Amino acid sequence: MLDELCVAAGESVALTGPSGCGKSTLLNLMAGLTRFHAGSVRVLGTEVGSLGTAALDQHRGRHIGMVFQSFHLLGDFTALENVQIGQRFSGREGGAAEMLARVGLSHRLHTRARRLSVGERQRVAIARALVGRPEILLADEPTGALDPKTGRQVFDLMRDLAHEHDATFLMVTHDLALAKELPRQFDCSTLIRSEEGEA
Repeated sequence: MLDELCVAAGESVALTGPSGCGKSTLLNLMAGLTRFHAGSVRVLGTEVGSLGTAALDQHRGRHIGMVFQSFHLLGDFTALENVQIGQRFSGREGGAAEMLARVGLSHRLHTRARRLSVGERQRVAIARALVGRPEILLADEPTGALDPKTGRQVFDLMRDLAHEHDATFLMVTHDLALAKELPRQFDCSTLIRSEEGEA
């Protein structure tokens, strides 16, 4: 079993492996959403485990964008408001409407998130993740709740925007066809095993 995973700046990696092998756990460790008791997680030269809660939140907000399978949008807020709320954590201002236009939602800026289609909600989530221009984009099964056509569109959009922004891109996926379209694939079953059975 390997005990180390190194990802270079600007690299795009698909994280694969069977359910329960720790793919989502690995992303959460990188983002500082899950604390660990042994080992080391270094992100952009910072040892994540050494940061207190406030410093960890600041580090995540400034450097990491996240896209989840379940979107995590505020249903009663508009698409624009959801992106603007997420943007506050990055410390950067402006560009929310432009980023929504970039993901094809310029006509839905003032539509409440709960009235958007599943694919549109995922596009809002992508805009929210990237509007602060993070160095790292983490995506946890971002196409899992989408039909194949919409999933393909969302994948292409994330890959292209990550490249355009020179962001390191790590995507958890069970879709091996999509995984093979990224330059590197990593089987997480060789790295960690989650005691909690997370995928």
